[in-house]
Amino acid sequence: MPVYNKLVRDKILEIIEADRLSYNARTLESSELLKEVKAKMIEEAKEFHSADTAHESVEELADVLELVHTALSALGVTFEELEEVRKQKREKRGGFEKAIYLIDVEDK
Repeated sequence: MPVYNKLVRDKILEIIEADRLSYNARTLESSELLKEVKAKMIEEAKEFHSADTAHESVEELADVLELVHTALSALGVTFEELEEVRKQKREKRGGFEKAIYLIDVEDK
């Protein structure tokens, strides 16, 4: 019997039942949710890193984005507030469009 011990999407239990399998699951307390979202986000980021095709990459990015929405909800922050922080950071430090890869920095 596989052991998962991880956050899963809301309809996974219905899918397991449709396959006539049994499971053990519980609803996370609000104090546990953010920790599990962070762990799941790392899992999904690794899957994005391993994706070989554009389609697979987009699928994994969709999972990451879903987790971003869940994390924001757990933190009591709106997507618009997140977007404002993103814009502020972009204004101050830039984005990633120039594809700059820093090798090293020499002390003067």
